Amino acid sequence: MPELPDITIYIEALERKVWNQPLEQIRVSSPFLLRTAVPPLSVLHGRKILALRRMGKRIVFGFEDSLWLVLHLMIAGRLHWKGPSAKLAGKSALAAFDFPDGTLLLTEAGTRKRASLHLVQGENALADLDPGGLEIIGCAFEDFQRTLAMRNHTLKRALTDPRLFSGIGNAYSDEILHRARLSPVALTQNLSQQQITRLYQATQEMLGQWIALLRQQTGNAFPEHVTAFRPEMAVHGKFGKTCPVCGAKVQRIRYAENETNYCPGCQTAGKLLADRSLSLLLKRDWPKTPEELEEMKRMRS
Repeated sequence: MPELPDITIYIEALERKVWNQPLEQIRVSSPFLLRTAVPPLSVLHGRKILALRRMGKRIVFGFEDSLWLVLHLMIAGRLHWKGPSAKLAGKSALAAFDFPDGTLLLTEAGTRKRASLHLVQGENALADLDPGGLEIIGCAFEDFQRTLAMRNHTLKRALTDPRLFSGIGNAYSDEILHRARLSPVALTQNLSQQQITRLYQATQEMLGQWIALLRQQTGNAFPEHVTAFRPEMAVHGKFGKTCPVCGAKVQRIRYAENETNYCPGCQTAGKLLADRSLSLLLKRDWPKTPEELEEMKRMRS
């Protein structure tokens, strides 16, 4: 799922392409994309885009007469810049936004269509779509600490809760926790002051560094390779590979459709966190360290 750094780069590219440009028309091919009926999308035809914002992981297009188009890409939604009147071809193409100089094409890979589009009028209606999480970059330490302590969640859950923190998802939470040297299952209300400080610093550093890196990689082009798995990442998507800091093997916790990646050496004092699917199978035989896990694999092979 595109997160804060990715959405930031998308918005900067959109500012270069469509800011102050009239939207000629919107073509929607998926009946599941549009989640509002009033006002109709046709009211945007011919109106200029006067603002572009990030709201959590959403992209917000502001039009004349306080009309707001809110796009949530979810996991597999992506944006592409094409030539004028580009075709809506293939099952992945959900919508096309036609401008005088080109077409913004929305696609979503896979069969489960989760991307959403809302059209509302007025700032109050827009605010109703905002989960309300704290904007991380540049926030005061006191605000960060207060937000972190609002609920006694695991750190992974807290960082990815859009009602607590804005724009952080599965990928960058893994990277932040690795930088902070904290376990993803540590409870927020059990952290020491030193640990909270490390986490705060890690959020500022990681998000800022990733925005800078993505800007450098994208340049003036439109971002066409938005992904949650990047070679520069330390632990996310690196299960079984070597941690670049301590050399331990990166481990994972799998749950539903997601997984958390972490380094036992850097984050859990060498302890292996229980993976739900495997621990249910192994029960009391669940290994305590990566070394025990490797030995168990050798014994069972």
